[in-house]
Amino acid sequence: MKTTQYFLIAAMLLVSTALWATDPFVGKWTLNVQKSKYPPGTCPKHMVIEIEPAGHGIRYHSETTSANGSFTSSDYTADYNGKQAIVMGAHGMLLPVSLKRTSSNTVVASYTKSLQIVATSRRVVSQDGRVMTVTTTSRDQSGKAVTAVGIYERTGPTLHAGRRPSKIHASETVTN
Repeated sequence: MKTTQYFLIAAMLLVSTALWATDPFVGKWTLNVQKSKYPPGTCPKHMVIEIEPAGHGIRYHSETTSANGSFTSSDYTADYNGKQAIVMGAHGMLLPVSLKRTSSNTVVASYTKSLQIVATSRRVVSQDGRVMTVTTTSRDQSGKAVTAVGIYERTGPTLHAGRRPSKIHASETVTN
């Protein structure tokens, strides 16, 4: 009986390790503000993204300290099938997101409002798996197209399910 239990545990560990290894987006990513390019006044002071495998997609969690010092977070679970998923923020629902994998190291996230795409983020993980570049295109308040390029460095594996990082403080080193 114990042999069977040990075998099942070992098999589950192998499967979960294989899932993590096959998705280059899985991990903890920290924004490198110095290497990133944002429109004036919009670059976060600090941002951390954690991505974990979930079904045929991911579980996403981010924490951001904005330029004015305010704190926000967002969470969602989405498959890479283009179907919309609900995004929850620190103060309620945010714009829904849909994910589409276009290559092994590229995912396009589309954010919609009133059935219209209002922002698109192209996420690309480098071949060595150490850097994720997120290029986001949206419109500013005047309707002009704006692009932000966030450079994220892998800073570790994700935290275990149910455990989230503590609130980010402005005094911390700025990276994501």
